[in-house]
Amino acid sequence: MKPKRFRRYPCAVQNLVDLTSRGQLREAVDALPLLSRNGFLLNSDLIASLIHQCAGAKSIKFGKSVHLHLKLTGSKRPNAFLSNHLINMYAKCGDHVKARDVFDKMTARNLYSWNNMLSGYAKLGMVKAAKRLFDKMPERDFVSWNTMVMAYVQSGWFDEALRLHMELRRSNIGFNEYSFAGVLTVCVKLRDLWLAKQLHCQVFLLGLLSNAVLSSSIIDVYAKCGELVDARRLFDRMSKKDVLAWTTLVSGYAKGGDMKSAQEMFDAMPEKNSVSWTALIAGYAQNGMGHRSLELFSKMVMLNIEPDQYTFSSCLFACASIISHDHGKQIHSRMITAGIRPNVVVLSSLIDMYSKCGSLKSSIRVFNATNNKQNVVLWNTIISALAHHGCGKQAVKTFADMVRSGVKPDDVTFLALLNACSHSGLVQEGIYLFESMNQDYSIVPDQGHYACLIDLLGRSGCFDEVMNQLKKMPCEPDERIWNALVGVCKIHGNIELGRIAARHLVELEPHSPAAYILLSGIYASLGRWESAQEVKRLMNTRSVGKDKALSWLEIDRNLRLDIKKRSKLHRTEEETTSVLELLTDGSSLCNVER
Repeated sequence: MKPKRFRRYPCAVQNLVDLTSRGQLREAVDALPLLSRNGFLLNSDLIASLIHQCAGAKSIKFGKSVHLHLKLTGSKRPNAFLSNHLINMYAKCGDHVKARDVFDKMTARNLYSWNNMLSGYAKLGMVKAAKRLFDKMPERDFVSWNTMVMAYVQSGWFDEALRLHMELRRSNIGFNEYSFAGVLTVCVKLRDLWLAKQLHCQVFLLGLLSNAVLSSSIIDVYAKCGELVDARRLFDRMSKKDVLAWTTLVSGYAKGGDMKSAQEMFDAMPEKNSVSWTALIAGYAQNGMGHRSLELFSKMVMLNIEPDQYTFSSCLFACASIISHDHGKQIHSRMITAGIRPNVVVLSSLIDMYSKCGSLKSSIRVFNATNNKQNVVLWNTIISALAHHGCGKQAVKTFADMVRSGVKPDDVTFLALLNACSHSGLVQEGIYLFESMNQDYSIVPDQGHYACLIDLLGRSGCFDEVMNQLKKMPCEPDERIWNALVGVCKIHGNIELGRIAARHLVELEPHSPAAYILLSGIYASLGRWESAQEVKRLMNTRSVGKDKALSWLEIDRNLRLDIKKRSKLHRTEEETTSVLELLTDGSSLCNVER
């Protein structure tokens, strides 16, 4: 029976049109078999609309059903219009094999078809496959070049991205504002101020600064490079400032530690979204003002502004920084009641928060409840939590579980493992892991790994091995190495080696109090008070002061803070902190509710 074609849709087809327009994808797809049995042939626009909805929902199941319907109704080789939609759908659903199969079976491919397949590879991070396809393209436009540049950027191939962008600019193909988006992202990632200024000049000369996204990207580069004056100058010259531009500058001030300017900029914003609030919340959390982050979060919730995953992550970081277990549990509870499925960043923040607030069991519970553990960040966080609580053997066992599950460790993994071994006295295990880094996983140890190894060996009194490792280092030790060495010398009273390490530390950081304090501690622990006083006089001569001391107590869900800047090595009895006064003024640790 020959399929019927209608210019005006009959009731059965109209029903499918209505379902599609209402976004009822499942019902629309379920109606397809009935239509084909009754001999109705849907036009390309309707099928394309269905495929587009499948792509938007990332439902490969429904997408395959629509594709099957096409085959059953005589379209085993769909036209270019439908094939392009199918390629896009399969790519968005993560099935590059099916996408390429549709592409290869096309009888006639246009430039959009090539760009569509190229975009699919780029979005899936398949940069090598994208480059092979790019090289085979019979013709390219600036969309092709922009897509390939962005594919390199997203895969971290920054040199290739810059090379390709330069090729595009030298060609006669043309460009648009998106041609600069990829290379500006490279500037942000590499903190390349010189390149950013070059691109700023080009964008200005081409008259593209009116594009808010480009201007905001340049502001972001300037801010991340510490050039906040230039960032503000460009912002002030923008004729139209959208929320993105305002938020970028708020974030720039916050990351630069200028929370006063960040707050002023935030208060001046004509409109704010959740990203704006999150930028300020994250800024306070990262600058040691966690209590202020939580106050802002409460205000954000009261204004019915929906927090996103990064908001929750920043708030959990704030809770960890002020060791507020109650606030952390409340935020976790809010996420559960709101039905939020936390991403890897939030899950890691949860594990870290519970660990730093003293609840290792809760950290392990969150980790064990995570279904998909195929992310190295999750494993690194739980290993760090175990290390933080001195559970070295369990950390090593967790690492073995990680390897068995097929997750490849990175440099952070070994940093956490060596730290765990150091605080648990697992010398042999630590040495084995350090050696396996390069041998088994091709990870070259850096200064941080060597510092952990020195700490591990030094805590166990293996000073001969410490000196051996220092001699084998491929580079000059930095302040982390000498800090670790001074610390272990203090523990074991190794005054001669401690003095050598402290001298190197003073040379590297002459205005940092750490070396002086550690050296003074070595002398004091050996009863050499005159030498300790000499170090103190040297600090005063060089105007080296101790860092701010912070104490806090949470009483009735309120934080009582005491911040003092101490310039002396030893406090007198008259300098009693307000927290101690709280404890002695009718309060006791037993009465403090958390």
